[in-house]
Amino acid sequence: MTLWDMVAAPFIDYGFMRHALVGTIALGLGSGPVGVFLLLRRMSLVGDAMSHAVLPGAAIGYLVAGGLSLTAMGIGGTIAGLSVALLSGLTSRRSRLEEDASFACFYLTSLALGVLIVSLRGSNIDLLHVLFGTILAIDFHALLLMGGISTATLFTLAIIWRPLITECFDPDFMQAIRGRGAFYHLIFLLLVVLNLIAGFEALGTLMAVGMMMLPAAIARLWTQNLIAMTMTAAVTAAISGFIGLLVSFHIGLASGPTIILTASILYGLSLFLAPCGVLQKTTISFRKYGS
Repeated sequence: MTLWDMVAAPFIDYGFMRHALVGTIALGLGSGPVGVFLLLRRMSLVGDAMSHAVLPGAAIGYLVAGGLSLTAMGIGGTIAGLSVALLSGLTSRRSRLEEDASFACFYLTSLALGVLIVSLRGSNIDLLHVLFGTILAIDFHALLLMGGISTATLFTLAIIWRPLITECFDPDFMQAIRGRGAFYHLIFLLLVVLNLIAGFEALGTLMAVGMMMLPAAIARLWTQNLIAMTMTAAVTAAISGFIGLLVSFHIGLASGPTIILTASILYGLSLFLAPCGVLQKTTISFRKYGS
């Protein structure tokens, strides 16, 4: 088998592979930068909670449409995700619970409700489709929606870049100058939900957040510059999708989990090779205290 057969032929010969590749690239371009801000705002686990929180709405959309309609699932998932985000924020401000604790309580409720809805009205196969996605079944309409969400995400981040950074690193300053930090926080949560919706058909509700957090963590290990970090995260997500699809095609593995495991391997390598990885930190500590 030549290099051409291994790398290029699957995407040239098979339309479903081309659709999957374009979908993962579009997903990575939007999810990677959003994941960077989740990481910097110390909301990594909140992103995971949000991916579970959208399940009831996605399940209802799935059953109403009678299949994997990304539009119906997206509308339902957006409503459910934003509802959980608003309820969690309101609860944390009106009670003694922190926001992450509120998210945990609401997302567990949403996850159980979503699984129950699919189990009552659908089959085990339906449940697996919703939870783990079917990236090789992406059609043209799904690609348009995913590309539209990625474009809207990048455009919105460009507009709110400065206030979002300020609210991320110094929220007290934003509050002091009445900079409407809560407004930008809400917009950011909307971007998180929309990108999770984009990852539905590709990776399902359980692994969609993987295209956000793993590339963001990899980028954080390689650079300290925020612009470079967002670009690195987007490129890493796209590379993970490309390699994951090739490996799944040649070995016969499930595509979605293979893509996430590819990103996990890149993360593991970055832990040891990146400038901010564990080896570099260990070397600095040894030089500081060992001599």
